[in-house]
Amino acid sequence: MSELFDEVDEEVRREQLKKLWDKYSIYFIALMVLVVAAVGGWRAYQYFEAKKAAEAGAAFEKAVELSEQAKHEDAEKAFTELAAKAPSGYRTLARLRAAAEAASRDPKAAAKMYDDIAADRSVGGEWQDLAKIRAAGLLLDSAGYADMQQRLEASAAPKSTFRHSAREMLALSAWRNNDMTAARKWLDAIEGDGETPPGLRSRAEALQALLPPVAKS
Repeated sequence: MSELFDEVDEEVRREQLKKLWDKYSIYFIALMVLVVAAVGGWRAYQYFEAKKAAEAGAAFEKAVELSEQAKHEDAEKAFTELAAKAPSGYRTLARLRAAAEAASRDPKAAAKMYDDIAADRSVGGEWQDLAKIRAAGLLLDSAGYADMQQRLEASAAPKSTFRHSAREMLALSAWRNNDMTAARKWLDAIEGDGETPPGLRSRAEALQALLPPVAKS
């Protein structure tokens, strides 16, 4: 008798499942189609992104070759074109390299290109700081100390990645503009930083020796 009840229960369960399937199968099938489509779309996206990255890498290498051949105008054009269409990883590098190539023909124009990168928050903090340093390096001989201070003082802060270069340029700018107090300030900052690179420390010591006696402690 129990076997008969078991068979009846099994038949009832099958009937219930059939009714559920008949009612909801279209939704289940639609869900499976969406899952398959989503996976396929993601795979396609990954493929095209990898393809774009490979193409950008090849174009970047060709532009580098032009630079190494001293074809700076052609290299600048190639890097500029790459910056306009490359994936984000290559875009900032291409912009920096385009500015570097422009420096050989027009340092002020190149500094403006670096300034544009420094002002672009989408590139990231360290890239912005690097662009500031590059721009300041191009203008070091022509800009006044106040301009250099405005450009570099934030980058010279104790935790800044490029603080050593920023401090050296500020010290040089102050010295060239006869502001010995400011020069001493930045030279002291260089000397007091235990992570100052040896070469930079030696240059700072040489510049310190050029300060007039009244500026010495």
